[in-house]
Amino acid sequence: MISTDWCRMMAAYNSEMNRRLYAAADGLDASAREADGGAFWGSIQGTFCHLLWGDTTWMSRFDAWEKPAVGMKQSPVMITDWAELKARRQAADAKIEAWAARLTPEGLAAPLTWHSTIIARDVSMPLWIAVGHFFNHQTHHRGQAHALLTRAGAATGDTDLPWVLDLQALGLLSPNAAENP
Repeated sequence: MISTDWCRMMAAYNSEMNRRLYAAADGLDASAREADGGAFWGSIQGTFCHLLWGDTTWMSRFDAWEKPAVGMKQSPVMITDWAELKARRQAADAKIEAWAARLTPEGLAAPLTWHSTIIARDVSMPLWIAVGHFFNHQTHHRGQAHALLTRAGAATGDTDLPWVLDLQALGLLSPNAAENP
């Protein structure tokens, strides 16, 4: 089972990587962000929209967020205004980090039940399994966005979790451990 520390770490990583990818995308013009690059959700912006859609959908189950107004197939065009997408991403990341900070081991072990419209049935599993998928989904599609950004000539900087995050500041490493990565 995953731990609450792992969830806090992944929420922090999610936020930082989104900051880096959105900053890289800011250096591109709108036509480059919106160009179909052959990724599953099409463009850089479409992939970012789908990520926000997915995060919002899962957080509606985990933390009673309002569900997205569109279905999964419409997720790449859920938000067409770049400034609005960036603002909603930043707000969502802050809320995800706050939610992760409130998690308990007991809460992660508790069952989560919801009706999935995608598979058209009720689903139930321990929260920790769904949370593991949630963070994996983010990483998967951010990888696609990273490839599209790189192809467009943008640079995101390092993406390796141990070097991107201040693990000591998150309380995940002792001061001595941080000296010997």
